[in-house]
Amino acid sequence: MQVRIDQLTKVYGMPMFGQTIALDNISLEFPGAELVAIVGANGAGKTTLLESLVGIVASTSGAVFLDGERFSRSRIDLRRRIAYLPDVPLFFANTTVLKHISLYVACYEADRVGLDAEIVNWLQEFALLPKIDHQVRTLSRGERYKAALIALLAVNAELWLIDEPFASGMDPEGLLAFRKAARMAVERGVTVIYSTQILEVAERFSDRVCILQSGRVRTFDSIERLRDQHGIHGGDLEAIYRRISETPQ
Repeated sequence: MQVRIDQLTKVYGMPMFGQTIALDNISLEFPGAELVAIVGANGAGKTTLLESLVGIVASTSGAVFLDGERFSRSRIDLRRRIAYLPDVPLFFANTTVLKHISLYVACYEADRVGLDAEIVNWLQEFALLPKIDHQVRTLSRGERYKAALIALLAVNAELWLIDEPFASGMDPEGLLAFRKAARMAVERGVTVIYSTQILEVAERFSDRVCILQSGRVRTFDSIERLRDQHGIHGGDLEAIYRRISETPQ
């Protein structure tokens, strides 16, 4: 899925009581079939950006276009092509792992031939198959995140928006399974956008990196091009991030 963000701004609060600019005139383009890491400190705007793309947060100004069509909360057809996973996943009340996944698929009307086998395969990949009939509320934090990720995989969305997957509490099996799933999705043409504060992860696991600072895009490109742009030849993303942070906006 192609994504274009055009001068997106989100302001919280009212002028008389004080305002916070969470997103400041952001413009970005994602041509599709790529893995993008959104990097930034706490409060940089990472979550607000993801929530704006899925329609949870209404922007103050600007627009989002998906495959050339203007996105809005009312566009249910476009929303069904997006899967969003917050850092603290939400679940249907009093459900087992399998029931939650089934209800999630039903909400997207995403049932298809062979889906049951796909779900079992991902449950195995994420080492969650033994918990298939367990109540979600009894799972550990990392296991709950795994269950939410498998539900996301099951709906076969064209745009994944994932908030802090590498700070989710998942064990090594879960993290490896997520990396595998994301790369396979990109090969199918899916656009995968995730946020992280872990620079080493973003450097190793992305096609391009977007660095946000105080709601603004400071830079957005591949690691190789970022090195050239910021004069840090052979340096890592941490060096690039430090250089950008030390440069006035």
